[in-house]
Amino acid sequence: MFDKKTFRLIVSNQGSSKENMATDESLLKNYENNDLPILRLYTWDNDSLTIGISQNIESYDFLENQKEKVAKRITGGGILFHGHDISYSLIIPTDILSTLSIKKSYEYICQFLLNFYKNLGLNVCYAKDNEKIQLSKSEFCQVGFEAYDILVNGKKIGGNAQRRTKKAIFQHGSIPLVATKSNNFDERYGISLEDIGIKLDSKDAINQIIEAFRTTFNVMLKEEKLKNKEIDLKNNLLKEKYDYSNESIK
Repeated sequence: MFDKKTFRLIVSNQGSSKENMATDESLLKNYENNDLPILRLYTWDNDSLTIGISQNIESYDFLENQKEKVAKRITGGGILFHGHDISYSLIIPTDILSTLSIKKSYEYICQFLLNFYKNLGLNVCYAKDNEKIQLSKSEFCQVGFEAYDILVNGKKIGGNAQRRTKKAIFQHGSIPLVATKSNNFDERYGISLEDIGIKLDSKDAINQIIEAFRTTFNVMLKEEKLKNKEIDLKNNLLKEKYDYSNESIK
């Protein structure tokens, strides 16, 4: 389905949760039918937090004092703690995967992540393919098991979420390099590569993710910067939507 297509590759500098989510939203809103599909890779400032689009900020008292670190995603789910993970955002024309259900599109897209982990010599599979896993949903994205969550050694690593518009399918997810813990909760949020003895710096991990994507889907990757209109909308979103300094997060 992606075979022999050319993707626009955007490798962003480390950013805050607001910068990363505003960039994603700008790319999606600026996307047109004839544009190249996009693969974006990025890292986070330490202690960044994101919450799902339908989450009620008032449910989490501790977030009231951390407005500078939190942003709403344009997908669903609960709270995610960032800082030591590599994230990807994928934007493709809706018609590329029009024959696949949402679940099957997860299976197709996430294959490059499975191959990334396999290339590291890890035992990896989808949650649905592990007979010992009971599929469920949780308030916290990194705790519950959904069918196409990726498991390494039987434990969840990272996560993925998808949104569909008339023009495009947007999907994003993360590869945790180092365990991210929160002082506000006692639970561990999945595992990281460091937990299983694999140490990768961000640059090396990004290069390996790019190679896994390229070879999995047999595609070309053309690295580009953000376009002026994408920068302008990102900056406008940061000012008009993602500035929570004087109001509650909506």
